Amino acid sequence: MKTDPKQYGSLVKKASPPSPVWKDCLWAFVVGGGICLLGEALRKAYAAWGFTLTDAGAMTSATLVGLSAVLTALGWYQKLAAKAGAGTLVPITGFANAVVSPAIEFRCEGLVTGVGAKMFLIAGPVIVYGMLASVAWGVLWYLIRPFMGG
Repeated sequence: MKTDPKQYGSLVKKASPPSPVWKDCLWAFVVGGGICLLGEALRKAYAAWGFTLTDAGAMTSATLVGLSAVLTALGWYQKLAAKAGAGTLVPITGFANAVVSPAIEFRCEGLVTGVGAKMFLIAGPVIVYGMLASVAWGVLWYLIRPFMGG
């Protein structure tokens, strides 16, 4: 059966369920904002407990990564992501989820060849890029610093 583009479009529209775009966007906004709010509350709490702002920020990041890893291991992060979509892609928690997910998926292959190797599927390129970018910026700063009077 050969259909023209208009017929195909009407068939697709009829077969596809309506997408609740505004509802999905609202959920993404609420969940992403909630993760950021949790991060800010943690940072304030660590600062109130006597950490410097730099240390409080580092502790907040470590806490969010650990919490995201635990929620991923329990299977709850995926359920949240299914409901909230892009709202769970807040960089630090989304990255932790992306690192832990393959490690959990391949745990049956053993600790070294499964968990150890597979958790760097996503983290490896990011770490390598981060290291190379920081070296490049360091070299660039070293080269231009004399011209900036510093």
